[in-house]
Amino acid sequence: MTLSLDFTNMMAGALPDGAGITPAQWDAAAAPFATAHAAVHARVHDLGFLSLPTNEPLLEQSLRVAEHARGRFTDVLLLGIGGSALGPIALRNALCPPQWNMLDTQARGGHPRLHVLDNVDPGTIAALLARLDLARTLVLVVSKSGGTVETMAQYLIVREALARVRGEKGAREHLVFITDPVVGALRRIAKAEGVTTVDIPANVGGRFSVLSPVGILPAALLGIDVRALLAGAAHVMQGAASSALADNLPGAFAVLQHLADTQHGRHVQVLMPYADPLRDLALWFVQLWAESLGKRRPDGMHVGPTPLPAVGATDQHSQVQLFMEGPRDKTVTFLAVRGREQEGRIPARHGDIAELGYLGGHTLGELIAIEQRATAGALAARGRLNATLTIDAIDAWHLGALVQTFALATAYAGVLYGVDAFDQPGVELGKQFAYAMLGRAGSEQARAEWDALPAPDPRWRIG
Repeated sequence: MTLSLDFTNMMAGALPDGAGITPAQWDAAAAPFATAHAAVHARVHDLGFLSLPTNEPLLEQSLRVAEHARGRFTDVLLLGIGGSALGPIALRNALCPPQWNMLDTQARGGHPRLHVLDNVDPGTIAALLARLDLARTLVLVVSKSGGTVETMAQYLIVREALARVRGEKGAREHLVFITDPVVGALRRIAKAEGVTTVDIPANVGGRFSVLSPVGILPAALLGIDVRALLAGAAHVMQGAASSALADNLPGAFAVLQHLADTQHGRHVQVLMPYADPLRDLALWFVQLWAESLGKRRPDGMHVGPTPLPAVGATDQHSQVQLFMEGPRDKTVTFLAVRGREQEGRIPARHGDIAELGYLGGHTLGELIAIEQRATAGALAARGRLNATLTIDAIDAWHLGALVQTFALATAYAGVLYGVDAFDQPGVELGKQFAYAMLGRAGSEQARAEWDALPAPDPRWRIG
């Protein structure tokens, strides 16, 4: 059970035309990384994601709820947005059999389906509620603050629907609030009405919360081995104890991407898994990397790379054309999986047809692995920076390790960029404007600012 990072194709010497990070730049990055490492690990008490892998009392909260729910529900409905939704989706789609929600009860081993509402589109919500048997549905409401406007709107609609089916008292038995341990609207409602709660530690931000009950509780309800998830993450933390860049895989990823962005103009950073179960992990990474690093520094400079998801081999027939011949402004990190070379035998047919005959005797696992290596080599041959992060299997241990690797890399990169990776001031103004237009108390200043914006100009409108 290992992760390995091969960044040969990020380095000068392996790439033509002088492209790539030079050994001198790599060596010079050791000292800034050591500073970043010290800064991150000194904050173990206020960066709660660092200790999630070994937080046994927090794990027990989720396990108790999952055990109590066992056999009582056919469906779980999670209400959330951002990291509160992307993380659980990534775990379900990576670690449950494909098309999990379409499988029958026996094929799911008696575990429930998981539905995630991650937006407030009225059509989507109405369609899901119309087909769910709410009498057999457990609803997880995920909001640390208890004030996330989208999640609270979802909650009010679903709570009313539950009450119509089960009555007010019965509806409470179908609710679990995943929220701050002490404060917030959901905590107040839970205390007043006796709703079950599990904690998001106050020092764990939403996009760093996958290995808290935000991801662990839905994973446990689905029968995923959550202890293995946390064990993989703990393994990464052990390796990351070293401040030596050559020994710290999350640190190496952060430094490589930072150097590529700031010294080589590679401002777009692609994460491209060559495995369908990891598609949604790439989407989770995009939020983690973008919301953490796209910031205005204290000196006024705007910084941060632009993350982009892709999936192989699918995007070889779409985005890879851009990666190969478009602007030289990208890095590509492939996620590869060992050990699948014997899976999916390709039958030997049409041997007399050149376009098909050579495929017989190979496997799909072999094909996708070869395509990943071929794409990496083709990019390198054209001076396009890329690296390959390889795991031994798609299982709970390795998913936990990947989650913690990217979370740690993000924290290190925040220090390297000179920004706070754990806030999101850029989304606050839009929230305040929305609150003001909805009439939320305390939004008077935002309302005045909104009203002062220029009105739409009919000169610049068509139709």
